[in-house]
Amino acid sequence: MPRILIVDDSPTDLQVAGKLLSSAIDCTVLQARDGAEGLEQVESHLPDLVVTDLEMPNMNGLQLVETMRKEFPLIPVVLMTGAGSETIAVQAIEKGAASYVPKTELAADLVDVVQRMLSTASDQRVRRTLLNYLTRVGYVLENDLGLISALVQELRDTLRTLGRLDESSCLRFTTAVDEALQNAYFHGNLEVSSKLREQDAGEYHALADQRRGEEPYCQRRISVELQMNREEVAVTVTDEGPGFDPASLPDPTEPGFLERPCGRGVLLMRSFADEVRFNERGNEVTLLKSATAGDGASINEDA
Repeated sequence: MPRILIVDDSPTDLQVAGKLLSSAIDCTVLQARDGAEGLEQVESHLPDLVVTDLEMPNMNGLQLVETMRKEFPLIPVVLMTGAGSETIAVQAIEKGAASYVPKTELAADLVDVVQRMLSTASDQRVRRTLLNYLTRVGYVLENDLGLISALVQELRDTLRTLGRLDESSCLRFTTAVDEALQNAYFHGNLEVSSKLREQDAGEYHALADQRRGEEPYCQRRISVELQMNREEVAVTVTDEGPGFDPASLPDPTEPGFLERPCGRGVLLMRSFADEVRFNERGNEVTLLKSATAGDGASINEDA
């Protein structure tokens, strides 16, 4: 039976919303009078969904949404909006609220919105449970920057859902992965020199676009493998280009190199990953990051 927490400083609105939900959904309804009390209820009872007013003392609905987004990202929050709260409602949606219902439309819309949000939240919990058994996943991409961007976001979402890395580490590590993928695309498969980028960025991108349709470049692929265990996350990016000598890479922290466009990717990879390993040929790089969140109890330790 799902638990639904209603947060509102109006006893009348608490009663109305609670009665609407309990009469239409087989659920347990919890109540709180402001955001601070609501957060205590969330910590104590871990509800499946929160319905909250916006204008409240101590902690308002926007602050509750922001805190929930950070500490309980899998619990959806539905806003009850009143006249004059349009601006803060938009801010709350941007901060992570799942949906909203005007208080004037509670009788017509609240039950439907809550039922849909409960279904979505249930699907997300099942996905997280399934992902807890994930130890290795691979992708083979065409030379397409759109696919690279989508893959980086997918990796970011997967690591967030699993809680393998904290928010900051997740963002930084996947930024490093993005840089590795960009290198595989431009310098590996399409063999576009970083020196050209320093001379003319427009010509650099134009040549890359041209080679995407030419042999042998258009037949090359980028392989990506994500591996996880209790201790670390590893992403290996392999291109099908001729490679390079990794020993020839200059120190990216040297002032002169830092200002060059080609220095940014190497610096970010080495700064945001705990370890960066190239293979001897130079067409494969593995980025490693120690786990910073979650105990990964369901992860196969042998992976």
